[in-house]
Amino acid sequence: MNRNTVKRAVIAGATGLVGSHLLKQLLNDPRYLEIHVPGRRAPALTDPRIIFHPCDFATFESLPTQGINEVYCALGTTIKKAGSQDKFRDIDFDAVVNLARWAAGIKCSHFIVVSSMGANPRSGNFYLRTKGQMEQVLKSCGLENLTIIRPSLLLGHRHEFRPGEKISEWIMRPLRYVMFGPLKKYRPIEARQVAKAMINLAQINIGDIFIVENNDLT
Repeated sequence: MNRNTVKRAVIAGATGLVGSHLLKQLLNDPRYLEIHVPGRRAPALTDPRIIFHPCDFATFESLPTQGINEVYCALGTTIKKAGSQDKFRDIDFDAVVNLARWAAGIKCSHFIVVSSMGANPRSGNFYLRTKGQMEQVLKSCGLENLTIIRPSLLLGHRHEFRPGEKISEWIMRPLRYVMFGPLKKYRPIEARQVAKAMINLAQINIGDIFIVENNDLT
């Protein structure tokens, strides 16, 4: 392989729904020589190219400061799992912003983050407001390339059981086949499809901020 095509990536949230698909797909991509995974627990997958870095997302001292081409951020939780709005914000806002600032500091080529459909810093919904505020801060971090992904309801097998999301998935999965026209943008989407779109978008150097809505991820 041409050494110029060799890539090194970081995946935050590699044990989650989208992140686990990202990890599998990058391992199947011959361009990626190393995949660095910061987090509180190591991914279940084992491969010599996976380098786990225990961290709490406050600092990233063990991560390499050179040669990282892409940082994929798939961090996310629920208020119920986190235990409070403040703890939810610690993950979905603070950890993401810390990672983006680190990526900007090492001059990473591309930062790709999973946000949410409807993200808005002025939303009356706490979840969507937090996502919107996160996006707002990332836009000012000085990233060379920033791609923000805004999926609808994510479909796929989770290692943890989330009753609310599972009920929504049972309802929405069959309905997605009849959601056309104005409803198309609300279609639930497979997590593996989001991961694939993220990797494809990471190869595009836009030199700016690129927001990709749910109906453009197919």
